[in-house]
Amino acid sequence: MGGQRCGVALALLGVLLLGAGRLPRRAEASEIALPQGSGITVFIKPGTPALPVKPCYIINSKRHKTTLTIKSGEKEIFSFSCQDPENHFVIDIQKNIDCMAGPCPFGEVQLQPSTSTLPTLNRTFIWDVRAHKSIGLELQFAPPRLRQIGPGESCPDGVTHSISGRIDATAVKIGTFCSNGTVSRIKMQEGVKMALHLPWFHNRNISGFSIANRSSIKRLCIIESVFEGEGSATLMSANYPDGFPEDELMTWQFVIPAHLRASVSFLRFNVSNCEKKEERVEYYIPGSTTNPEVFRLQDKQPGNMAGNFNLSLQGCDQDAQNPGILRLQFQVLVQHPQNESNKIYLVDLSNEQAMSLTIEPRPIKLSRKFVPGCFVCLESRTCSTNLTLTAGSKHKISFLCDNLTRLWINAEKTISCLDHRNCRRRPYSLQVPVDILQLPVQLHDFSWKLLVPKDKLSLALVPSQKLQQHTQEKFCNTSFSYLVASAVPGQDLYFGSFCPGGSIEQIQVKQNISVTLRTFAPNFQQEVSRQGLTVSFIPYFKEEGVFTVTPDTKSKVYLRSPNWDRGLPSLTSVSWNISVPSNQVACLTFLKERTGVVCQTGRAFMIIQEQRSKAEEIFSLEDEVLPKPSFHHHSFWVNISNCSPVSGKQLDLFFWVLLTPRTVDLTVVIIAVVGGGALLLFALGFIICFVKKKKKKKTKGPPVGIYNGNVNTQLPMQSKKFPKGRKDSESHVYAVIDDTMVYGHLLQDSNGSFLQPEVDTYRPFQGPTGDCPPSPPAICSRAPTVKLATDEPPLGIPAESESEPYTFSHPNNRDTDIPLLDTHEPEEPTE
Repeated sequence: MGGQRCGVALALLGVLLLGAGRLPRRAEASEIALPQGSGITVFIKPGTPALPVKPCYIINSKRHKTTLTIKSGEKEIFSFSCQDPENHFVIDIQKNIDCMAGPCPFGEVQLQPSTSTLPTLNRTFIWDVRAHKSIGLELQFAPPRLRQIGPGESCPDGVTHSISGRIDATAVKIGTFCSNGTVSRIKMQEGVKMALHLPWFHNRNISGFSIANRSSIKRLCIIESVFEGEGSATLMSANYPDGFPEDELMTWQFVIPAHLRASVSFLRFNVSNCEKKEERVEYYIPGSTTNPEVFRLQDKQPGNMAGNFNLSLQGCDQDAQNPGILRLQFQVLVQHPQNESNKIYLVDLSNEQAMSLTIEPRPIKLSRKFVPGCFVCLESRTCSTNLTLTAGSKHKISFLCDNLTRLWINAEKTISCLDHRNCRRRPYSLQVPVDILQLPVQLHDFSWKLLVPKDKLSLALVPSQKLQQHTQEKFCNTSFSYLVASAVPGQDLYFGSFCPGGSIEQIQVKQNISVTLRTFAPNFQQEVSRQGLTVSFIPYFKEEGVFTVTPDTKSKVYLRSPNWDRGLPSLTSVSWNISVPSNQVACLTFLKERTGVVCQTGRAFMIIQEQRSKAEEIFSLEDEVLPKPSFHHHSFWVNISNCSPVSGKQLDLFFWVLLTPRTVDLTVVIIAVVGGGALLLFALGFIICFVKKKKKKKTKGPPVGIYNGNVNTQLPMQSKKFPKGRKDSESHVYAVIDDTMVYGHLLQDSNGSFLQPEVDTYRPFQGPTGDCPPSPPAICSRAPTVKLATDEPPLGIPAESESEPYTFSHPNNRDTDIPLLDTHEPEEPTE
């Protein structure tokens, strides 16, 4: 029995020891003793746990507490019931300094009690200094000074400084700051409240600032920012992002080395609704004859300033019903002056109209490292990251930038025709002005917007050097190109990208377009002589575009339809006028078997027409395969007309033209010479026989010029089927029906006189061959055509019918698109 009892006792002892080993250990005890009259109060209170944790208590005088307060002259010993009290509690050490009741303890501020005697908790030291309104207080921060941060930002080391001022009984937040910045001093009056937050793991044992006595500053506060080299500082108005106090004044003093330059940029701001005065910023700039210089918050702020300067924010008397909010966040950038900063460039736009020029930063990836600013300065003082110059004035600009390749220029000019009767007299040159080319910044885009009266005029672009169309098979390798696109609102039509060194002599477009010269390399300055387009206003035509092409004999000419990547727009027509020299043969080759178009309504066609013979081939782009390579000995047209395609099944056409020397067959030449000689001999023999027969007839007939009444001058005729003959009906008077004669009554005005038609009446073609592209086949309407009927009797023989039948034919009337009688919209063909 005794042995069993001993075993049980040992087992119970082991269990107790094991359980004791698993119990949580308490944190070590801490002791805080505050001297009498120190004005210090210590608060230990629960913090904000990041995650739900087990309860933890303060053990003081054998009691579990959640808070503990230690006042001046008291001593407390305490511990915690958990092993990680830093996750549960925080400690605030607040010291009240009343400068109105006695002298202020100026000088370096000490951390009391010492951090070594405090428990390992997140701790905040607070100094609350009260002073009279006539007394100024200055907080001085030793290097590495302070850096202001905005809402939501945090300090890398977790050490933050929160500074507040006071207006009567109202606290005003000056800002939150981290270490390592430019803020060296903050001056306030009527008191200051400084809070230094230290994380539990930080071993800092000094405050890092001191308090000095100053005279009244007559404003809310003054913040001094010292730059020892290149750098930037972001600063904010009091109470940011909340509103700046009403009718208050706040000043920033900037200390800048003499060899550096400073520029100010407003990042964010809001203005309030003022009843009296006006919200503004004032600058005191060394060397300025107009100090202080006053700016609105909306204005461009000064830049390229040498030496120290002050910036002040002045509020106003706000509307009591709707005060609004005044706040400001700005940046000061200090950097070395560049060579360009001392050079003034004159941009003369006084003779320009409807033109604007913008100098702005290129899109770049942001870097965490300090990057010197890149500013454009107007009159060497008003600097900003971008600057827009307008027509009608002369502008003096300079640059404050370490690398001018970080900037580029975009410009736009509008050329419009208001009176179509006067515009055709004068062409316009599309060239970049010399004043822009002399700037040390690369030109990115220069756009001309060309506007014409609707349905009155069209446009023709003629380059100084023939153009090449940019394609995947043949890239443009020049430093610039022209981008031609429609400028008609709602029309998505891009004609293409073109560069010098090709075969396109002219581009004609129906309506408004934009022409953009875009540069791709800095060596554009060396190729500037190659740029140059001339635009002319020409009579209106209905095709979207016509390209005049004279192929080079050394290489292929690649051509593609507009909107290559998106497809030709619905119901549009485009033509290529391809010239073939007399000693060359052109090979026309399509790069795909089919265009891929699927029509929802209408039909899509392509016409290839020889310009000399007018012979043409018509292909259905939806149903038929594109033609095989064909050879053309004379100039020809390629025309495509689109339908309304199904989404995703658009019309794209891509082809190339190659010229080769024309070869002559010797056999053909011999046959032609022999045949020509035989034909000449036959003609001579026929003339001799005809002359002999005519002499014999003259000896038998009556004398010439003597009337012989017995001779019947009428040819024998068949019996008439109708009582009225050709002579009586006068049907032989007109060889061709004239539109005006038939429909002349439709052209009479109210006075009875005839109106002369302007368009759409047939006239014989008198211009050079190949000026007009082929018209698409009449697939949407059945317009009447003009041609002689096949059963018309020979000329000189009376017709059997009373009126001779006439119809209208497509090839003989290409200039008219409007039916002469039917004024309704054309109907879709029925299949």
